[in-house]
Amino acid sequence: MTQVFITTLGGLGLFLLGMKTMTEGLQMSAGKRIKAILSAVSSNRVLGCLTGTVVTAMVQSSSATTVMLIGFVTAGLMTLQQAVGMILGANIGTTVTAQLIAFKLESLALPAIAVGVVLKYFTQQKKTRYIGDVILGFGILFYGMTVMKNGLAPIKSDPNFMNFFTRFDPSSLHGLLLCVVVGAGLTIMVQSSSATIGLTMTLASQGLLAFPGAMALVLGENIGTTITAELATIGSNNINAHRAARAHTMFNVIGVTLMVSVFPLFVKLVEKMSLMLGAGPVDEMVGGDLVNMARYIANGHTLFNVINASFFLLILPWLIKVAILLSPKEEDEIDYYRLPNFGDRLIDTPIAAIVETRSEILRMAETANYTFRKTVKRLRDRDYKKLAKWRKVENHLDDMQREILAYLTRIYQSDVSESEAKEVSSLMRMTNNIERIGDSVENIAQSIEDMIENNLTFTDSAMVNLEQLVTAVAEFMNLLTSAMRQRPANFMKQADRLENTIDALREQFREEHIQRLRSCECGIDQGLVYVSLLTNLEKIGDYCFNIAEAVAGKK
Repeated sequence: MTQVFITTLGGLGLFLLGMKTMTEGLQMSAGKRIKAILSAVSSNRVLGCLTGTVVTAMVQSSSATTVMLIGFVTAGLMTLQQAVGMILGANIGTTVTAQLIAFKLESLALPAIAVGVVLKYFTQQKKTRYIGDVILGFGILFYGMTVMKNGLAPIKSDPNFMNFFTRFDPSSLHGLLLCVVVGAGLTIMVQSSSATIGLTMTLASQGLLAFPGAMALVLGENIGTTITAELATIGSNNINAHRAARAHTMFNVIGVTLMVSVFPLFVKLVEKMSLMLGAGPVDEMVGGDLVNMARYIANGHTLFNVINASFFLLILPWLIKVAILLSPKEEDEIDYYRLPNFGDRLIDTPIAAIVETRSEILRMAETANYTFRKTVKRLRDRDYKKLAKWRKVENHLDDMQREILAYLTRIYQSDVSESEAKEVSSLMRMTNNIERIGDSVENIAQSIEDMIENNLTFTDSAMVNLEQLVTAVAEFMNLLTSAMRQRPANFMKQADRLENTIDALREQFREEHIQRLRSCECGIDQGLVYVSLLTNLEKIGDYCFNIAEAVAGKK
């Protein structure tokens, strides 16, 4: 019994390792394509579902896709309806793994491991190494299946084990619910529905589980996989991220509940469909194994998710409304003083981790924009009490910079592709320049403080010039925060125009200031403050242009 237990757990561990290696390799090699697909996602719910199916088939993990989608929702790059539609598709896409397992490719496991090791450890090109990860993961996955199969083989004739597995009999409501609960619990523990479905296939192929019992376990495993999305929202203050995770959980729980209510009909439908697709009888035995059982289970897994997704696509708006009701209430205003809370939940999924970091950088940019707008208002109203708040915001921007750079460094030190490494570099550039904007706003606030404390005033023409320059800088900052969400086609042209406008205005106003000094319209003290304001406003324009280049991917 000890040997059976150790061998089966070891095989499951190999399966999980192979799954993780293959998924990471697919993500690394297909990262650019995944982003291109996600960025082109349509608001049409059917196309969104198809997109989710394709992406999940590419990365071989619905959990990874769901975590990525929650990251995109958090960053504001995708609406809640788009994300939920794609999550429905992700549940269909993940069935590709079960279909792959059902082909019984165990004989290719060791050759795949050999080829994968050569490509991963004895080649120089990163793309080739990523392909090596995929092949190596494929081999380890199927070798794990073989180990599980061999580990379970001795207990097929043991009456004690047979009595244990007879409990998984869905002919009664109690037995059906037991199967669903056990399937959900196993998936929550191992954090992979593909692994638990693989284990279920192995048990059923060995004759330890009847086909109805195996299908009931698979339904439970579809509930268990939702825990990954729920865990991905822990620490997130984005309301839509919680709503997307809640919709995913509701989709699977309600779908399984409906399928349980018609379970005998569902089992018969799977059997008929499998026979129509050319599979042999479900109880056909060859060499002591039920050779067609895995194919039936894979078909049942696919059929359940296709039916479920089709049903919920029809009622998607209502699904989202209920998810909103079950999620935390939306805050009225942006919390400008909240520090990022990254944690470790996304660090193993670089695409999602980068997207989450981008959302925090956007919030940092909005905070800098907010404090800039509040500070320059004091030029007119000279409200010293309101002006004093700049210190709190400046210190907060410094803290945000440290948190974001530390997390980006962790991402960079993990196994990232060349495109992801370049994106991390761009995000670091954005973060540093936003912090420099905060420094310039601090200088502007201190200049305005000097004006108020020393009762200095500018001429009407000087105030008009300052406000004109402030308007141009504010337009540039608004353009950046907008482009961080969705970059317009002519973004860099607009950025070039605003940068040139700010530089030209600074030079023009400096010349006009010199003329006012010559005509004694302006005093020395006022002149020093005025020049400091012009200089810092022009610097903010420079920092904005640096950020624009990073947003556009140029630097």
